[in-house]
Amino acid sequence: MNEVLSMSHNQAKRNVHLNVFINGIGHHSAAWKHPLAQPGSELSLGYYAHIARIAERGLLDSLFMADGYAGTYRRLEPFTLFSALAALTEHIGFIATVGTTYNEPFHVARKFASLDHISGGRAAWNIVTGAQSAAHNFGRDEHPEVTKRYEIGDEFVEVVKQLWDSWEEDALVYDRSADVQLDSSKLHEINFKGSYYAVKGPLIIPRPPQGYPVLVQAGSSESGRELAAKTAEVIFTAQQTLGAAQQFYADVKSRLAKYGRTPDQLVIMPGLSPIVADTEAEAKDIEAEFGSLINMEQALKQLSQYFTVDLSEYPLDGPVPVDKSKPYGSLPGGITSRHEVVVDAARRDNMTIRQFVYRSAGGHGHVTFTGSVIQTADFIETWFKTGGADGFNLLPHVFPSGLETFVDKVIPELQNRGLFRTAYEGTTLRDNLGLTRPANRYSRVWALNREAN
Repeated sequence: MNEVLSMSHNQAKRNVHLNVFINGIGHHSAAWKHPLAQPGSELSLGYYAHIARIAERGLLDSLFMADGYAGTYRRLEPFTLFSALAALTEHIGFIATVGTTYNEPFHVARKFASLDHISGGRAAWNIVTGAQSAAHNFGRDEHPEVTKRYEIGDEFVEVVKQLWDSWEEDALVYDRSADVQLDSSKLHEINFKGSYYAVKGPLIIPRPPQGYPVLVQAGSSESGRELAAKTAEVIFTAQQTLGAAQQFYADVKSRLAKYGRTPDQLVIMPGLSPIVADTEAEAKDIEAEFGSLINMEQALKQLSQYFTVDLSEYPLDGPVPVDKSKPYGSLPGGITSRHEVVVDAARRDNMTIRQFVYRSAGGHGHVTFTGSVIQTADFIETWFKTGGADGFNLLPHVFPSGLETFVDKVIPELQNRGLFRTAYEGTTLRDNLGLTRPANRYSRVWALNREAN
């Protein structure tokens, strides 16, 4: 395992970390119908630049973009979008989702190295294995089962890391007097041969400024937790209660030691979908307004995937038939963690079907919170200080106004409580997350060999 050098800034004081999950018009399923929304702008660079500048004004860590290779997402390709946004911002980080099942390690290593260079060290990779629906877009008859997907993903990430390391830090010389641009002895063929990949190397671009772009993972399944403990530096997760968040937090952090890692080397960020106003009553009015815009027929059809019955055949103000939920792990593609979160929330809170629809429309299985500025800050502080989170992955109900309200009102309150930065700690995403910069495995081998001689 790579030895890690403490070459980047480590925060002396622990602060809340905040990421913004950018998702078209907003995370509420009916956001596009609201007068504050800007439907059609999700393909516009200016729209995302505005969101990025709001987040940067609020001193947030990063923007996160989910991605997939099938469906009707209407999303820009992450590398393309973030490369453009990097030129329009100075501090905000960029977390791009890239799947391992339908890509090649060499391409991914090169693209992330490029984004990290272009942004001056602000890139991060959200590592996913990919969804079943993508198989037929890549000439495959079937999607690998979950255990194999994680085996492929694990090997994929290892190849990418070795490719990033294939250039030593000082390989570029640019010695005019000696007429030497590149010290080729500091480029290394990795000659990787595994169960799924064979890659010679080296990469055709120098090592990223951060050593590795920050490694991010999303998922709460057993396989996901173990992969996160081994590989991830940030994990996005979904828990709807403080107790569940504390259990997840303690479990994943306890797994780090077996991989030679310490708890501060992994930032855990549950999803949070906040609706915020000056008063609780105003926030509840906003929540009700968005709820009134929901397409109930469509919502019931979507949520029925978790059950053996059609929810539209049950009374809206009657209880959710949780006894009719499908067994966990039975959904296509082996999806388990989100299934559990969604159904357990309905069982725990004794929801009516209408409440179930409203809750699910806002947070997609993540915790939702509606309240005043003070109440929202209280919620964040409680989860942060009691072992539930290192920060949050924010899912604003509507863009850009939902994010702007949070930045202009909640951030100052968190700063007043000493919970959030008043200036960025450094120039890279690793600096701002308090993460160390990984040592180059080949530089270490070279140094040891030189000492031995």
